[in-house]
Amino acid sequence: MKSEMSRRTFVKAAATMTAGLSAAKGHAANERVRLGFIGVGNRGGQLIDSTLKHADAEIVALCDVYEPHLAKQAERLGGKVDKYADFRKLIDRKDIDAVVIASPDHWHAIHTIAACDAGKDVYVEKPLSITVVEGRKMVEAARRSKRVVQVGTHRRSGKLYADAVKLVQSGGIGKVTVARCYRITNMWPNGIGKAPDAGPPKDLDWDMWLGPRPKRAYRETIAPYKFRWWQAYSSQIANWGVHFIDAIRWCVGDNAPVSVVALGGRFAVDDDRDIPDTMETTFELPSGCLVIFGQYEANGASALKSGEAELRGTKGTLYLDDGGYEIVPEKGGQFQDPAPRMEPVHVKSEEGDLTIQHIRNFLDCIKSREMPTADVEIGHRSTTFSLLGNIALATKSRIDWDAEKERIVNNDAANSLLHYEYRAPWTLG
Repeated sequence: MKSEMSRRTFVKAAATMTAGLSAAKGHAANERVRLGFIGVGNRGGQLIDSTLKHADAEIVALCDVYEPHLAKQAERLGGKVDKYADFRKLIDRKDIDAVVIASPDHWHAIHTIAACDAGKDVYVEKPLSITVVEGRKMVEAARRSKRVVQVGTHRRSGKLYADAVKLVQSGGIGKVTVARCYRITNMWPNGIGKAPDAGPPKDLDWDMWLGPRPKRAYRETIAPYKFRWWQAYSSQIANWGVHFIDAIRWCVGDNAPVSVVALGGRFAVDDDRDIPDTMETTFELPSGCLVIFGQYEANGASALKSGEAELRGTKGTLYLDDGGYEIVPEKGGQFQDPAPRMEPVHVKSEEGDLTIQHIRNFLDCIKSREMPTADVEIGHRSTTFSLLGNIALATKSRIDWDAEKERIVNNDAANSLLHYEYRAPWTLG
């Protein structure tokens, strides 16, 4: 069984976290954890809902650069929270134990590092970062500050997924050679729409929304939500792909790809986006497995028999999602015994909302100082898959990846896309 990290890396990380016990504030099991939220729009609102399910969580402050989001969530919370437009004011508060970050992807690194350096534990939504360099800097910040950092790949807190991982890694479906996952929706013909450059709404701090990214005119097909179709701020392989890729690589036990190729483009949808409406990325894993992620936004037909991810083994094929999993037995093919190689399996999950469980794990780890189920290193490695897919597409090349050095070894020019120069005054701290 391959480990998530090397044994040496894991022991070092665990020791670092344990050493943080003396520096941590130390919460009793029943003590309330005081939380501030940065980014309270779509996903931020969902995380607020999930956090309210826990009696030991107290939401005391909200931050967003779009005032209607602040007003809506503050009203839902009975008006008993402080509101901020500048995240630094929230992070500076000494009475806040932890920060939940659901800001646009290009802000995750700055928000997370600032929170860690201020002594706050962090729950940060996926994708962890928008560049590989950011992700590594976030891991380093968590380790030096001895903070708990949970990444929002919430399937990591599901027992069903953990059971599937044990099954696959014990050889239950044989040797896995191909795994597939998809983001599928038919956005033809108009997609996110088209809009001209314009002045920003008076209740949106557009300059702060842009943050480290280059200054540009406001457009309503970017903010507050449609940024996910703009490469400067997000991508769909990172938005959706990281969830499924994370589950697959957990099952097969690989830490990073060795090679990545990607093809795609804007083939059918006529809108303002600058990312593909159709894309397929293939990752080769060191264990001898291909992982395929397809982004199909011009046709909505399912690509899988069922579930969100497919793992094709020599004994059976596993179909997996939050609701459960099934295994379809393999039969011998050419020159082989045609008998079924295993019995069919059907497992139904009764766990409910995994985001609620993921936040429960985060709160528990704040108190225990243990590693969370989706520690920042795990989130960084899974996010890196998606970011390398974007780089392979942008450079129209096969990328060979050195996971230890986190460098592209066969295309030096492509390494320039591992990060970008931030707009002043923003830095990674």
